[in-house]
Amino acid sequence: MRIVRRPGAFVCGIDAAMDVIGGKWKVLILWALNERTCRFGELRRAVTGVTEKVLSSHLKELEDDGIVHREVYAEVPPRVEYSLTPLGLSLNAALEPLGLWGREHIYRGAEEAGGGVDAGVGIDTDSGIRAGVGAGAGADCEAEPQVVAGLGRG
Repeated sequence: MRIVRRPGAFVCGIDAAMDVIGGKWKVLILWALNERTCRFGELRRAVTGVTEKVLSSHLKELEDDGIVHREVYAEVPPRVEYSLTPLGLSLNAALEPLGLWGREHIYRGAEEAGGGVDAGVGIDTDSGIRAGVGAGAGADCEAEPQVVAGLGRG
């Protein structure tokens, strides 16, 4: 992995990893690419709320770090597809326990609030992304996931 954005030494492995996945959208991009290759528009729809400019920037950074592969096809109209590299797949495997931790806290928070998770809503078991039952980032790039309220920045 070549990390080019931040000069100087990292304090620890977590510091280095956070430099690669830091930002609001990068982990969601990784999960959207977890199951299959996606085109830019598919990723844009899968990562609800991200602007084209930010998505493009994050994809470029992930590509520079060796996490995402960008394949350009010599076709008319032009076609570009994004997929995870072996390093990106290993990063998603490392993020899976974090997703499970988040899921546990989503359910705990809902129980403590006296409610529950909406009956018609599924939670991606790894990412904490709410989508229609059976859908979620990583399963289908065209799904429209939403971040579950109450998790994350308060």
